[in-house]
Amino acid sequence: MQLLLVEDDLNLAMAIEYALRSEGYEVILAGSVKDALNRFHEGIGMVLLDVMLPDGSGYQILNEIRKNSQVPVIFLTACDEEANVVLGLDAGADDYVTKPIRVKELLSRIKAVLRRRGPEETHEGAVLKSGALSVHVLESKVKKGVQEIALTALEYKLLLFLMRNPKSIITRNRLLEVLWDCNGDFVEDNALSVYIRRLREKIEEDADQPMFIKTIRGMGYKWDCEVRKEQG
Repeated sequence: MQLLLVEDDLNLAMAIEYALRSEGYEVILAGSVKDALNRFHEGIGMVLLDVMLPDGSGYQILNEIRKNSQVPVIFLTACDEEANVVLGLDAGADDYVTKPIRVKELLSRIKAVLRRRGPEETHEGAVLKSGALSVHVLESKVKKGVQEIALTALEYKLLLFLMRNPKSIITRNRLLEVLWDCNGDFVEDNALSVYIRRLREKIEEDADQPMFIKTIRGMGYKWDCEVRKEQG
C-alpha cells in the first residue's frame, strides 16, 4: 500500500520512511503543502500529515483532500493540547500522533486506522435505530431524522460500539481497546474524552445534558436509550 508522508523535517521523514518500508509500505515523501497536493493521487491508501509546514499547515492539505477523498489521515503534531486535537478531528482526521514520534506507536496507529476502515460486521441488522438516530451499517452512514451526520471513522466506530451495547456500562479502558485496537498504552489521556464530547455535540440535542451517551462517574460510559435492529 502507498502512504503519503508529509513532513518537512528531513531526518525525521527519512527515519519514518525507513520504518514504514521495513513493514512493507510504499512511501511517497512531501515536504510542503504544495508538494503534498501535487503528489496526492487516488492510489494512496493513507496520509501521514505534519501540522506545521513551511508554506502553510496540514489542515490546509486535509481540507483539500476531503473535498474528493475519504482516505485515512493521521496527523503528526508537536501540539497535544486539546484545542489542536479537536481542530484536527473536526477537519476530518482519523487519528493523531504527537512528537517525538515513537515508531512502534505510529505503526500501531496505522494498523488500527486501517482495521477501523475495513468492512463493519453486519450480522446484527443493516440499520440500528435509537430515538431519532439511525445507523445504516452497510453504508456506514448516520442520520438524525432525515439529516445525515458527518462523523470521522473513529467517531463512527465509537457510536457503533456503544449502540451495539445499549444499557451496558462500558469502561474507559474497554473503549480504548476497541477504538485503537490495542491496549491503550499509546493513547493520550484526554483523547477519549475529546471523542466522546465531539460525538455528543453531533448527535445530542444538548451535549451538556446528553440523552444517549451518559457518563457513569468513576466507571465509564453507557448508551442510555433502547436500540432497535432492523433490516435496511
